[in-house]
Amino acid sequence: MDASPAIDVRGVSHSYGDRHALDHVEFAVDPGTIFGLLGPNGGGKTTLFRLLSTLLPLQEGQARILGFDLAREPNEVRKHIGVTFQSPSIDPKLTVGENLKYQGQIYGLSGAHLRQRIDLLADRLGLKDRLRERAETLSGGLKRRVEIAKGLLHRPQVLLLDEPSTGLDPGARHDLWRYLRGLREEDGVTVLVTTHLMEEAERCDRLGILDHGRLVALDTPLALRSMLGDDYVTVQCDEPDVLGARIRERFGVTPQKIGGNLRIGKSRGHEFVRDLVEAFPQEVKTISLGKPTLEDVFIERTGHRFWDEEPQ
Repeated sequence: MDASPAIDVRGVSHSYGDRHALDHVEFAVDPGTIFGLLGPNGGGKTTLFRLLSTLLPLQEGQARILGFDLAREPNEVRKHIGVTFQSPSIDPKLTVGENLKYQGQIYGLSGAHLRQRIDLLADRLGLKDRLRERAETLSGGLKRRVEIAKGLLHRPQVLLLDEPSTGLDPGARHDLWRYLRGLREEDGVTVLVTTHLMEEAERCDRLGILDHGRLVALDTPLALRSMLGDDYVTVQCDEPDVLGARIRERFGVTPQKIGGNLRIGKSRGHEFVRDLVEAFPQEVKTISLGKPTLEDVFIERTGHRFWDEEPQ
């Protein structure tokens, strides 16, 4: 496998007037992997997606896809990427086959070669029996499959997907990710996905977490969760500042205050729960124990819950 990154982003910043949408974002995506960008609405995911898909010009920093510079070689980038936007791009009045045919023609495909590509993708995506049906009659999951097929007609080496599970039921979401894994394993396609869904983020090989334009964490989902310890203890109390100080003095750990709760990453959390209740029986109102989640990682890195703040 080529050692150079399929996607390489260095010091990218972007502003809309006085609002900073991206702040010196840096990451690299290895070829043949599924990379996720996780963040709440307003976190910067869509801006970064638009930059990588060449819809927006770079303002600051550098980005390369398959070695092609987005600022200097956008046309070369477009030849090698497939793009599936969050907003529907299929014509509802055309059949599935017609949508795919016209998309292929945009990329210069025609004749037997185009028919073979349509047949192959329709077969892989479970659209073989739908080619003659109008797109408006399809379910949300089938429409999303058509969107992905459009993006793959010209055999791109990199597939960019913006919130691909939007509007899909759990079954359709599962089918979508099974196909994305097949693209990675069978065809070596590099996939970049933006998402606000924790479950979807867990499926990625590697994950970057965005918040207010900053990349606050970058690693595999497992590694990100593991850095918080084996367990996570959440304490609800009336005076979190006071109890937090007492916990720090008594146990030598610093709780993180989130709203009216205290959160503590701790190995052997079940023993720590017992010790906390015994030490502060009057102050602790409720206490819970759980394994760290990606939302816990987000909270630890940003100091607020995933959906605490309105998009800016």
